[in-house]
Amino acid sequence: MYQLDQTKTPLFDALMEYVNNKTIPFHVPGHKKGQGMWNDFKNFVGINVLSMDVTVFKQVDSLHKPTGAIKAAQELAADAYNADYTFFSIHGTSGAIQAMIMSVVGPGDKIIIPRNVHKSVTAGIILSGAAPVYMQPEIDNAVGVALNVTPETVENTLESNPDAKAVLIVNPTYYGVSTDIEKIVRIVHSYGIPLIVDEAHGPHLHFNSKLPISAVDAGADICSQSTHKIIGSMTQSSLLHVRKGFVDVNRVKTVMSLLQTTSPSYILLASLDAARKQMVMEGEKLLDQTIELASYARESINKIEGYYCFGDEVLNKKGAYAFDPTKITITCKDLGLSGYELERILAEKYFIQPEMSDLYNVLCVFSLGDTKETIDKLIYALKEISDVQCCSLRRKIEILDVPNIPEQMLTPRDAFNSMTVSIPLSDSMGQISAEFLMAYPPGIPILCPGEMITKEIIDYVKALKEANLYVQGTEDPEVNNIKVVSDLSIF
Repeated sequence: MYQLDQTKTPLFDALMEYVNNKTIPFHVPGHKKGQGMWNDFKNFVGINVLSMDVTVFKQVDSLHKPTGAIKAAQELAADAYNADYTFFSIHGTSGAIQAMIMSVVGPGDKIIIPRNVHKSVTAGIILSGAAPVYMQPEIDNAVGVALNVTPETVENTLESNPDAKAVLIVNPTYYGVSTDIEKIVRIVHSYGIPLIVDEAHGPHLHFNSKLPISAVDAGADICSQSTHKIIGSMTQSSLLHVRKGFVDVNRVKTVMSLLQTTSPSYILLASLDAARKQMVMEGEKLLDQTIELASYARESINKIEGYYCFGDEVLNKKGAYAFDPTKITITCKDLGLSGYELERILAEKYFIQPEMSDLYNVLCVFSLGDTKETIDKLIYALKEISDVQCCSLRRKIEILDVPNIPEQMLTPRDAFNSMTVSIPLSDSMGQISAEFLMAYPPGIPILCPGEMITKEIIDYVKALKEANLYVQGTEDPEVNNIKVVSDLSIF
């Protein structure tokens, strides 16, 4: 199955050799294997991790021009994930997404994207100067979440925009819903352009047949994965995979080098090397256990009054072709609580911290690190909260309709770089936004730079704030004011 010896961890081994040889560091970082580190921090973190916090030199290789251990580690990752090339990213999947976009589109180029993208996609569009064309994902009104875009939506958008240079999709979504990506690959390739995939929430898909197909296995041309989200690398470490054909890999190398720091964390890089080996050696078994625990949790939660945790039945809905069961979306509106309120109770009373919440749901991400003991504590807490709520007068949590995609008046880059003025959001109807507005997490934009502000958007933001949901994106942390384009001569 694999062409290379997947038992090797060349980068981790190079760092261990450096440590075991007791090499004397006359190089940065200044803490010198922890000797110069504040003791309280060092005693908690431990000397081992600090001893492998090094800088660029031949033994440990260079991320920007790898010829040794990093090169070998990236080649092993490509072999493990069925890619032609793999690049390590230590500025997260956000940076990898920006690199993907900048590698395939430039100023004025059209790129087709779903509306439910992470803010890093719009950041990549601003950096590239491209012009986004939005697709509307399907919405599950029962739980108030976006599902995915359908192949028909992709095809129709391409028919209307045959001059597009690339298509980007999110697969799977934050909530674990996948589209028919193989069909989308065929549609996009028929136009002679690449399919880009934000696979931040799918780094584990390739390693278990019970999960939706991974982007690379489906034939996508370039995809980014948050290796730290589900499998065992450290936060901020991700992978960027490329297949030969529609993407210039040398352009990808150049852009990645442009965006990434010249002082990368070798601890993060080594964790990618180790996580890849773990998934190849044990991934299928570990994911079987994770899926089994998730199924147990879903079944148990659905027996508690006031909650609903969707599973494979979502596949009966348009925009849901496959489902990742490791995502546990707990809908709590029938309990009379918003998702935000449930998250706060879990965190503050039970010391259980979910991944995120929205107006109607709490999302718990299951991974290799979960146990039945921790899941039973979650189930117990949810049951106790339900018992309390059942004895009180419940309020009705209404589903809010997501605003329509507003009219795009300028490219995001032109709006972002324009002359602006800050005005009250309540008075901004009809103005052109120079900022984002997002319900975060998961960072889905309500408004992007260059779009016309509508009354519908203003009312929606007001409703989110009244529900104590976290709205962000503007320079004003309270989101009372918003920057709008003031230089109308650019039209």
